[in-house]
Amino acid sequence: MKPVSRDGYKFRTDICIPCYQTGRDTALTPAGFMDMAQEIAYWAAEELGFGYTTLHVHHTAWVLSRMHVRFENSALWRNYVHLFTWHKGAGGLFYLRDFDMQGENGEHLVRATSSWVVMNEETRRLVRPEEMEHLLQVDGPVDDAIAEPAPKLQLPKDLEMEAAGEHTVSYSDIDIIGHTNNVRYIVWAMDHIPQDEVFAPVKDVFVNFNKETTLGQTIQIFRLKDGNSWWVEGRSEGKSCFTAKIDF
Repeated sequence: MKPVSRDGYKFRTDICIPCYQTGRDTALTPAGFMDMAQEIAYWAAEELGFGYTTLHVHHTAWVLSRMHVRFENSALWRNYVHLFTWHKGAGGLFYLRDFDMQGENGEHLVRATSSWVVMNEETRRLVRPEEMEHLLQVDGPVDDAIAEPAPKLQLPKDLEMEAAGEHTVSYSDIDIIGHTNNVRYIVWAMDHIPQDEVFAPVKDVFVNFNKETTLGQTIQIFRLKDGNSWWVEGRSEGKSCFTAKIDF
C-alpha cells in the first residue's frame, strides 16, 4: 500500500508522531518535521510523474534550495497527524512545494513552503527539466501554506558571527544522491545553539542550502544571536554551504 493518498492536487499521509522525531519536551523537532516533509515530497512527485525514479533515468535529481517552516501548535509524541503537500509550479528559477501538518481535528500544527531545483547528478550543475515541463505546470489556483516563497537569507550586517565549532560530514549525513541530506543542516544548526536556549519552543525556521557538501568534508560553523533569533552558517574554504535562521 502506498503511504500517500490523493485528493485533487494535494497528497496526504497519516502519521503517529514517533519518539525519535521529538525532543525532551515530547514535541516534534524541526528536523523531525523536515524528515517527514522530505518523504512525502518524494512520494507526491513520484505519483505526479516527476519523482526520483523519472529523474534518475536522466541522471538528475531534485535538490532542496530554500525552506521556511512555521510552527503554529505543538505536534506531540503519539499524536496522530495528517501531513499534506502539493506542488505549486514554478517561481522564477525554482519549483515550489508547500506542506501543511494538521491535527486530528483539522487544527494547523506546522506549515511550510519550499523551493527546489533540479541538479545533474554527474556534472553537479543545475538544469531545467525541459522534458517534464508539461508535468510541472499548474493548471489552476492552489492553496498557500505560506504565501511568500522561502526567502534568500541575508546575514545582519551590523553583527559579527562567532566561531561555534566544526562538523566533518560523515556516514549518517549522506543521502541517496551522495551529498549531505538537507535535514542534517538543521541538525547541525540546532546542535550549535547554546544549550540554555535551544530547548525553547521554535516558531520559525528559515534555511538556504547554498552549496552541497560531501563525505569527509569539514564544515566550520558560525553563529550569532539577534533578538529572539539565532543565525547559523556553515562554511567550507570560506564559502557558505548553508545559512539558517531559527526564531524562538
